[in-house]
Amino acid sequence: MTPDKKVYDNILQTIGNTPLIKLNKVAADLPCPVYAKVEFFNPGNSIKDRMALKMLEVAEKEGKIKPGGTIIEGTSGNTGMGLALAAIQKGYRCIFTTTDKQSKEKADILKALGAEVIICPTNVEPEDPKSYYSVSKRLATEVPNSWYVNQYDNLANRLAHYEQTGPEIWEQTEGKVTHLVVATGTGGTITGTGKYLKEKNPDIQVWAIDSYGSLLTKWFNTGELDMKEVHPYITEGIGEDFLPENYDRDCIDYFEKVTDKDGAVMARRIAKEEGIFVGYSAGSALSGLKQLKSKLKKDDLVVVIFHDHGSRYVGKVYNDEWMLDRGFLDVHTVQDLIGGLGRRRLVTIESNETVAKAMELMQKYDIEQIPVMKGGEMTGAVSQHGLFKKLMQDINVKEQTIESVIEASIPMVEMNTPIERLTSYLSKENNAVLAKDDSGDYHILTQYDVLNALSKG
Repeated sequence: MTPDKKVYDNILQTIGNTPLIKLNKVAADLPCPVYAKVEFFNPGNSIKDRMALKMLEVAEKEGKIKPGGTIIEGTSGNTGMGLALAAIQKGYRCIFTTTDKQSKEKADILKALGAEVIICPTNVEPEDPKSYYSVSKRLATEVPNSWYVNQYDNLANRLAHYEQTGPEIWEQTEGKVTHLVVATGTGGTITGTGKYLKEKNPDIQVWAIDSYGSLLTKWFNTGELDMKEVHPYITEGIGEDFLPENYDRDCIDYFEKVTDKDGAVMARRIAKEEGIFVGYSAGSALSGLKQLKSKLKKDDLVVVIFHDHGSRYVGKVYNDEWMLDRGFLDVHTVQDLIGGLGRRRLVTIESNETVAKAMELMQKYDIEQIPVMKGGEMTGAVSQHGLFKKLMQDINVKEQTIESVIEASIPMVEMNTPIERLTSYLSKENNAVLAKDDSGDYHILTQYDVLNALSKG
């Protein structure tokens, strides 16, 4: 241990003082320097550690929770993580409600920290008894010695950022920051940080990044809470279908909406091009900033909040199949499509096997065509359509070898073949194509794979 290495008494003392890191590649097209406030350096891997601890400390001071009590909250995951860490150190129990929109990893992490997690449906009104807001409120009335956190209306949320995040950014930029960009949900980060920075310099611009499906942008622009704006969206941790009390319009200058796809694609770019493994909302924040490029000047200095870590989203944003299924990956060639689908077992059959064996494989794997192999080479194929016609003529065909009923091979295509070209290979009799990669492995693409990719292109 070096002499200047600080020793901490517990994990909570490591919250805050996160680094400011320049974005050198993904923001290279912007006219001014852009720095990311990388909040996954907090022990719970998100900015929510700051406000979670602050809210709990204020509740303790005000006597809202007693020793051995239960913390109850509705959370998208990160606030629950911060509360769980604090609860471990302070001896509290945790019950969290969350939505089925959130990644499984988030719920698993909360459980690993000893919390009880209740999954509630996403597509219900906030006032619905089944919503994660309503369930958490109800539990707070039923569980003895419990405290309902209510991060949305708990003003200690924004106080944490007024006391910590704002001063850190001001000090790290030596007062040169001109723009703060935040993908915003509860309103605590943008309001608290923005309030502090504007007190230091009223000219600082505070930009909120919102999601399509959220009502916050229209509220900011008109003062109206329009439920017609609300519809399901995929991005996690940003946007709202109601107005949390933590918002203060005087602390915000502009709202910009970002699509689910743009946020997800940008998160992957940040990870790949900057080596900063960020969560979904970081992608939304940077994507929103780039949409506002024309509002920036060369002498500006932008700070964008990167809220949490990419490990929360390995089953979603960082999963090619998940991205492909939602049309978030741009698929142009066979290689793109195979990459998005991931490695799938290619079912083959030897030419000396029986027709009955082929039928068994088709049923087991729910496939319509099987390539036929002989001596390690592909010599043809058998199909449900072809076998059915032969079986209708002679049921005893089942006992014959594949070699006696073999059909033409499934068409082979190059890995760089455009997806649109594949439709010319597909027909009622042939519903798949094969491709061979540089390693010599075969891949099969079905008619469904191709049509699904084309429909989302």
